[in-house]
Amino acid sequence: MSTDIQHNPEKNPAENRSNGELIRLEQVTKRFGDNTVLDHLDFSVQAGKHVTLIGPSGSGKTTILRLLMTLTKPDEGRITVDGQQLFPAPEKQIREVRKKIGMVFQQFNLFPNMTVLRNITEAPVTVLGLSKDEAEARARELLEMVGLSDKCDARPTQLSGGQQQRVAIARALAMRPQVLLLDEVTSALDPELVAGVLDVLRDIARSTDITMLCVTHEMNFARDISDQVLMFDSGRVIESGTPEKIFNDPENDRTREFLSAVL
Repeated sequence: MSTDIQHNPEKNPAENRSNGELIRLEQVTKRFGDNTVLDHLDFSVQAGKHVTLIGPSGSGKTTILRLLMTLTKPDEGRITVDGQQLFPAPEKQIREVRKKIGMVFQQFNLFPNMTVLRNITEAPVTVLGLSKDEAEARARELLEMVGLSDKCDARPTQLSGGQQQRVAIARALAMRPQVLLLDEVTSALDPELVAGVLDVLRDIARSTDITMLCVTHEMNFARDISDQVLMFDSGRVIESGTPEKIFNDPENDRTREFLSAVL
């Protein structure tokens, strides 16, 4: 898989969809005050691929996920998902495109007053219009997949951090997204709980055709599940390649410097 790092103003959403491109950012800039977090960023992700973003803290990786989740808006540029424009676009269109995307956060963000089962069924019922029975059947399948089929009636406070994060993964998948965004999903976990969550994500990567865009400092995980790894620095992609290329033979000095510090 190759990621299109170069800006191509002649591409249009219909062409993006026809060539298998699911996500495209064109000349995307995001500033927070005087700090430019993303600097005229261009890249694309092919449907069904697993792409991992690595780089130092503050390099703009999580901001990309937040833009795709519409938690923040770009100052400049264009974002398309599955051939539909996400930004700039009317609010109604943004909401429709947003349904294609699920995200698992660093913090689990579960509703503490709801059971595990209802945490997973609430959005499919209220946003997608699924019947309660259909949503619950799907939720039970997902809980079995993440190894928590016996926790349907538990409250989040009765679960370990690793279990809560697995519920959060099931909740994201319950919306049947085309894209799953993973933002440092193990960073809030105790070390002994990390492996279980990563194993669940490996299973999802291997057994589904869902497109995954992952921000992580777990380099072995990135090596295992990625079709492509993008190295970020100062709001730009400075190197892109297969895991074998990036981890074993990086070309950029900054990439080598970063990897020597984290591996």
